[in-house]
Amino acid sequence: MNKNFKKNTRSNKLGTDMHHEIMKLTGNNDPYKNLRQQGNEVALKLFPKIEQLLKDDPTLENYVQAAVVGNIIDFGALKQDTNMEELIKKQIKQPPKINDVQKLDEDLKNAENILYLTDNGGEIVFDKLLLKKIKQDYDVNIILALKENPILNDAIIQDALDLELDKYATLISTGAASVGVVEEYISDELKDLMETSDLIISKGMGNYEGLTEMKVTTPVYFLLNTKCQVISNEIGVPLNSNIVKKTDLS
Repeated sequence: MNKNFKKNTRSNKLGTDMHHEIMKLTGNNDPYKNLRQQGNEVALKLFPKIEQLLKDDPTLENYVQAAVVGNIIDFGALKQDTNMEELIKKQIKQPPKINDVQKLDEDLKNAENILYLTDNGGEIVFDKLLLKKIKQDYDVNIILALKENPILNDAIIQDALDLELDKYATLISTGAASVGVVEEYISDELKDLMETSDLIISKGMGNYEGLTEMKVTTPVYFLLNTKCQVISNEIGVPLNSNIVKKTDLS
């Protein structure tokens, strides 16, 4: 990896190259498959409880909070002995440290087309709830971007099809199996959508890292849990904070 490590190298690009090298050396093109499936199992087990909570108080803020809490399902960013189910139950009660949901509500009312960038497997179970809410309440066209092929425990198109997310959104590939959005690797289609959509909803730290290194004229809403101290410091919040943050990257 020394040849790829240069000053100012972006972390998610380096991470992408590293994981592809591991796949090449091991001959395993989906080393995190079991963890991705485990994440789906955790999320599906909790789904009825979360869904009932939202039915009892069906505000956009609560649906967004559920999607943000779903971002906790990341076995690559947490300790191996983390009890994911208990952590989610705890975090669902924690309000976002940065909460731009009201801005999101206003922007959705004025939007026709939105781009939704997914993150982890398992997490997209909770994304489904938010996608359905947005589609029903705002009647917008949703483009849901997922990874081309497996990398880490990120959601791929087949995961979304298995969960019937295509009922609420048009599914597309990012054009790359990359850690988050890596400008050099994603498709021209995705780059065009980033410029022509009315707003972008971006899930997770990998997409945060990638997008904040790019110039994007479309308003971006970052929905994530800060599982990394570096990201927490950059945003200016404590570790493990829930975030709903509107950002201008133009």
